Amino acid sequence: MAKGDGHRIFGKQPTEHVLILASGDRVRHMTIRPWMTACCITFAALLTTAYLGATTYLVLRDDLIGAAMARQARIQYDYEDRISALRAQLDRITSRQLLDQQVVEQKVEQLLEQQNALFSRHGKLGSLLQRAEESGIAVPDAPASALQPELKEKQTSVTGGLKAIDRLLAQDGKAASGAKPGGVALQSGSIADRADRVFSKVTLSLKNIEQEQLRRIRSLADDAYRTADAMATIMRRTGVDVPDAASGKQAGMGGPFVEPLGINRFETSLTDLDTALNRLDAVREAAQKLPFGNPAPGREITSGFGNRIDPFLGRLALHAGVDFQADTGASVKSTGAGEVIAAGMSGGYGNMVEIDHGQGITTRYGHMSSILVSVGDRVEAGSVIGRAGSTGRSTGPHVHYEVRRDGDAVDPMRFLNAGLKLTTYMN
Repeated sequence: MAKGDGHRIFGKQPTEHVLILASGDRVRHMTIRPWMTACCITFAALLTTAYLGATTYLVLRDDLIGAAMARQARIQYDYEDRISALRAQLDRITSRQLLDQQVVEQKVEQLLEQQNALFSRHGKLGSLLQRAEESGIAVPDAPASALQPELKEKQTSVTGGLKAIDRLLAQDGKAASGAKPGGVALQSGSIADRADRVFSKVTLSLKNIEQEQLRRIRSLADDAYRTADAMATIMRRTGVDVPDAASGKQAGMGGPFVEPLGINRFETSLTDLDTALNRLDAVREAAQKLPFGNPAPGREITSGFGNRIDPFLGRLALHAGVDFQADTGASVKSTGAGEVIAAGMSGGYGNMVEIDHGQGITTRYGHMSSILVSVGDRVEAGSVIGRAGSTGRSTGPHVHYEVRRDGDAVDPMRFLNAGLKLTTYMN
């Protein structure tokens, strides 16, 4: 009864499966649980799956290996193609850099040659600048002696530019040897741009130096020509013919025309400056020979050239010279360079000295108390030739001065006035 109630309350229990194993007299049994069944089924499924996977791998292995090898080969080929492209790019960039460097080096050599030429020209120009400065010829805005410091300053600037180019070339070499392929072109372009800027500055500086040299030479030559022309004009107004050598003319020149070998503006300018200075020197030399000086500097003129009342006869007579008031013993100076052709007593002149200055022009100095030169002596302008006095036909101590052209007396005041104008060009 109790058993029956139990079945109604808990329901029917599942049937248990028992596995019986008999071996001789021994009998064993094992109850098969549900979880054991599930484990067996799961293991069987795994084993089947593993078997099927292994079978599939064995069947498809060759295809998988071939596909993997083909993919690896494609990757390798792509990598090699990329390496080849990068190498070609690097070779092109390196070649371009080498060419650019060669061009830069050629430009540097040209700049150095131009620089050396400019400063070697300054060496040639130095003597002419010194000569022009000694002649009193200088550019108005800067004396000739100031040219050298300016050129030295510009030379320092040019040298600094060339050093900057050398540094750029060194940087370019380092960039070509150590930079990555992707960044070489940018670095090279940057350095090339910087080098071009430096080249432009250096070239401009060299051109400025050349223009400065040519400007100074041209200014000096023009100034020398103007001075020579002004002096020659003053001299011609006195009736003096300026010699051909002084006017820059050359006689006895000729020959067939032949094209010049080459035109060098600097050499032409130097030749022009040398010609101008030679002309100026010749004009000044002619002016020093001719009587443009004063026989008694600072002395008052007491009697001029021309007709006057003779102090002894009291009637009209020609006074052939100019009288300067002077104390006895005062210095009498030659008014120009020349040769003494007379020195001694000469009638109404008393103690008289006559000097030949060339071109048919002579000067006479009379009434001197003593004579300090002899016939045949060469005297320079301003040389003391005697002492003032009152010898000969004289009313008192003074200096009698005459200028004669081809033996005829001319007014000395024309030469004295011209000499005052020439003084500004002679000093």
